[in-house]
Amino acid sequence: MGTVSKHGSARRRPEASSSPRLLFVSTYPPTRCGLANYTQSLVRALSDHRGGLDGLGVVRLMPPDDPPDENDDLVMARVVPGRPGWLKSVRAASAGFHILCLQHEYGIFGPDDGLAVLDLIESVDLPVMLTLHTVPRDPSDRQRQILESLVTRAEVLVVMSHAARRRLELRYRFDGTLIRVIPHGAHGFHGQARRSDGRPTILTWGLIGPGKGIEWAIHAMRKLRHLEPLPWYLVQGGTHPNVRRRQGETYRRYLEWLVRSLGVEHMVDLEDGYVDDATLGRMVAGADVVLLPYDSRDQVTSGVLIEAVAAGKPVVATAFPHAMELLSGGAGVVVPHQDPDAIAEAVARLLGDRRTLSAAQEAARHLAGRLEWGSVAAAYEEMVARVARAASGAA
Repeated sequence: MGTVSKHGSARRRPEASSSPRLLFVSTYPPTRCGLANYTQSLVRALSDHRGGLDGLGVVRLMPPDDPPDENDDLVMARVVPGRPGWLKSVRAASAGFHILCLQHEYGIFGPDDGLAVLDLIESVDLPVMLTLHTVPRDPSDRQRQILESLVTRAEVLVVMSHAARRRLELRYRFDGTLIRVIPHGAHGFHGQARRSDGRPTILTWGLIGPGKGIEWAIHAMRKLRHLEPLPWYLVQGGTHPNVRRRQGETYRRYLEWLVRSLGVEHMVDLEDGYVDDATLGRMVAGADVVLLPYDSRDQVTSGVLIEAVAAGKPVVATAFPHAMELLSGGAGVVVPHQDPDAIAEAVARLLGDRRTLSAAQEAARHLAGRLEWGSVAAAYEEMVARVARAASGAA
């Protein structure tokens, strides 16, 4: 027989088990986005923590034109939200699981800010552990309605920064006892692999598109032409699939033009393509400074920021909330948005003063332990146990 949750609807009672069975609903590789990478990394970390994949599954949310995966045993269902039969597929996939681990970001559940997610949470008969990847500072009425409905349905709410928690408490008036801060998670890329010519490397990586602010970083490179040895700025990342669908490669073509027009071809390398973890690890190991020149003033979660700090790399970032929080202890420098002069000054200070660079590296390493995926999985399991106990107690 089902149990009754705090929300008054029938919920399945988890069987007695030290590891409740978790069904993740999220984008998932081969989809190329930060949320897909996050979910795959978290599932792998939970598998390592548990000693196997048993009891873990994924419902893969797919854009209409996404490629199929290679028969991943973890993927219980592949659905395009809003298409006929998608809710039936999710319900069928949920059989035998104890907790629905819902990863939320506006838009991944279809049009209208992903309004279809509300149909999902009402149709699946499981307790919900909700992880928010986006918390708008000024949501539209519909975005607020979606978020409030999700939180009402959730047993616990996970965010990845204290900035996100404060925003939920102050701007949304959510109950702070429901909210748990668990960092994004990092692979722990370590090492130092300098270029053979001795030039310091500045690195930006991730899917690109308007709003990433790379144009401001390119302008900043022009202001660093006096440094010896001359720095090298590597931008590694393909165009975000959603941007490519709407705008093609317009942004990348603009950046290439900007590099030529400013005469910094010998300082800037725009590398297209999506790299695997091993290749990314080598790139991060070879970086002296990681640069995040994002335009957003709203961002409360950045996986790239977490990876850089966990790797012990000093970061220069614009003043988005997650950067201000994570870099406040000295692991980098926060600069104003859209300000090439400030970016150049911060990079020059780190590269030109070995003591300043070493202090930032040490501050980053101090944070690394709690940011790596093993620590994140352990914290996630604590919340899973809490949800399972609450569901059992409702019987």
